[in-house]
This record gives sequence, structure tokens and C-alpha cells, in this order.
Amino acid sequence: MPATPSRRDVLLGTAAVAVGSAAVSPATGTEPKPAAFGLCLNTSTVRTAEGKSRPLVELIDIAAKAGYQAIEPWVSEIEEYVKGGGTLPDLKKRVADAGLAVPDAIGFAEWIVEDPARRQRGLDQAKRDMDLVQRVGGVRIAAPPVGATGGTSKRDDGKPSEPVVDLLAAADRYRELWDLGRTMGVTPIVEVWGFSRTLKRLGETLLVAAESGVAGAAVLPDVYHLYKGGSDFAGLKLLAPAAVGIFHVNDYPQIDRGKIGDADRVYPGDGVAPLVEILKGLHATGYAGYLSVELFNRGYWKLDPHAVARTAREKLQAVVAKAVA
Repeated sequence: MPATPSRRDVLLGTAAVAVGSAAVSPATGTEPKPAAFGLCLNTSTVRTAEGKSRPLVELIDIAAKAGYQAIEPWVSEIEEYVKGGGTLPDLKKRVADAGLAVPDAIGFAEWIVEDPARRQRGLDQAKRDMDLVQRVGGVRIAAPPVGATGGTSKRDDGKPSEPVVDLLAAADRYRELWDLGRTMGVTPIVEVWGFSRTLKRLGETLLVAAESGVAGAAVLPDVYHLYKGGSDFAGLKLLAPAAVGIFHVNDYPQIDRGKIGDADRVYPGDGVAPLVEILKGLHATGYAGYLSVELFNRGYWKLDPHAVARTAREKLQAVVAKAVA
């Protein structure tokens, strides 16, 4: 295995990841930002061969040694760390000592569902999740349409997962979630889910964010989900920099939208997604936040996680270099 690059080598090796100015997070104040794009590792990319999450301490080590500037954990991983006897102050210190930021975390609270009782339980869960995220130094949390995807998925009570049709109602629910996040110091960001009947399109998530009535509203676009849901990548050029909480990057092979699945995602540059044009357009808008590699490739999960993380970073960095040249 090639020698692991030092963090200094990675940060100085390309202007695309050079740390420079600072930007303001709507919920928390000042947050360091890279001059072009920062590179982040979503922890799903390096799961075990069985598809299970690795211990968070190990994930921090993987991200740092692979040369990332940030890590995007799942809330469930933070919970497992605490259940195993770890403390949140210690976890926050581990992240900081590794030279990493936590620009976002992945949560699954049912904030958008139609049933008021379930929605309240979802907000209660979101409050617990945001508390964990904030205490480890995180500033945002993903807000996907959990529980309202429609299709054949089932709720906990066995009934079908009903999609939310009234997007203005969804906007009101997002405002309630955002107001809760403001008190917690964490910004929820509306996530595109291409397989869902609710928020499958970029335009739908933008409507929810725009009509929420809060200046700090933001969305979470994902290359794979935009393709899966049928959105044209040209729509990304309509986004203001502050409207993007974080951007999930991945690639995909030539598979029909209706048949492609999460496990088909591949390293940036190894598929057919127009990544250079996507990132070039995103850069042109002035977005200077993090690009987070999020993969669910079962073949990669069978490989050495350090090698997978490093390969993903190198391939993403190569795409970024072309996009911002």
C-alpha cells in the first residue's frame, strides 16, 4: 500500500482544497470554509464487508489518514460510541485532534410525515439527534423525507409510507424543524431522495426550503439522487452558495434511472455522471463548502477501508482540479 500522504501535503497539493476564508453558518455563527471546495468523507463509504458501520474512532482515523478535511458521520454511529462508554467531549476532541471538521451528520427523524403524532415524535428525535451533533462539533444535520417516501416501504406500524403531496405544508414543517435546530445550534438541510415520491426532485426540495420563510434554509443535493429522481443537473446553477448545506458526490454506471440503486454508486470519475461540469457550475455559483463522498458500494466494503477512503479522495480531487482549473 502506498505511503499515506501527510495532511500538509494534501492541503498544499491543490488549490481546490486550500483552506482560506471563513463563512457564516445560519444556525451557529462562524465556521471555517475552504477557498474552493473542502473534501469530506461520509462514513457509509467505508462500512464493513457485512454492510455495518465501523466504530466512530476508527472512522475518524480513516478519514484523517486519507487526507480529508472533514467527516460526515451518521447519528447512529455517535449513539453507538456513547453506548460503548465513550463521552461526547472526548469524541469532539478526537475529531479536532485529527484535524477534521463535522460539517454535517446523517439523521433520520420523521419531521415531514402527515400524522401529527408521528411528526411530533420525529421532532423529539431530531432534538436528541441535534444535541449529539452539536456536542461533537457538528453544525448541520440531513433532513431527508423519512417516513414519507411512498412506494412499497412500510412504516413501523406496518402501514404504507405515505408521500407528502402538499409541499407548502412540508415547507411549514421544515420551518418548525429549522426553528428547533436554531435553538440547538444545528441547521437541518432538506435532502433530495431520488427513490422517494416526496422530495425526489431538486425543485421540490428548493420549494420546501424557499417557502419555509427562514433565511437560513438550505438543501442537500446528491449527484446519484439527482439522477435517480429525474432532475437535470442544470438546476444546480440556480442555487445560491448559502442554499447548499453540503454537497454529496458520487458517480454511477450507465444504468436506467428506474433500475439503479444505492449500491451501484462508484468512485467519482469512474462512471458516466458529468461531474466536471456539475462541479464547475457549482463553483461558478460561489459555493465554497464541502463535497462529501457518499458511497454504498458493497464491493468497496470488502476492501481495505483506508485504501477505499484514499482512492475516493484522490479521484474526487482529480475531478475537482479539472472543474476549477
